Amino acid sequence: MATWIRQRPPGWFVVVAAVLVIWGLLGCVAFYMHVTLGPAMDPAATDWDRAYYAALPGWFTPVYAAAVGGGLLGAIALLLRSKLALPLFLVSLIAVIVQFGYVFLGTDMLAHKGAGPTVPFPLFIAAVAAFQIWLAQFARQRGWIS
Repeated sequence: MATWIRQRPPGWFVVVAAVLVIWGLLGCVAFYMHVTLGPAMDPAATDWDRAYYAALPGWFTPVYAAAVGGGLLGAIALLLRSKLALPLFLVSLIAVIVQFGYVFLGTDMLAHKGAGPTVPFPLFIAAVAAFQIWLAQFARQRGWIS
């Protein structure tokens, strides 16, 4: 029998893929707010926050777009059972690493705000991106995507 025939995925796979689409949409909303509102999205923004946003390099916004766009498109591809999910998730994870690498290593955010309030959510974002890659590989091995 041909190995290229896709197998029907279990129900949990479809639910998880749909949740990942919602996660990607939320990331796109956060990106939109970052681009349109900047520090004004936080009513408690300080002078440091405004200076931080003003000092972001020009490449930061496209990298942020690649992170959220790759994640959303990868989740949609996963839901549609397309093999494009894996490369899109890889782009997303690389962009997440570059984005938060700059935030934590290229700025004084940790010194100014501390690790407690700034590190957990980016770690969660990176963990979700890594999970997406694992799930796409798992689905490919099971024949759920092709």
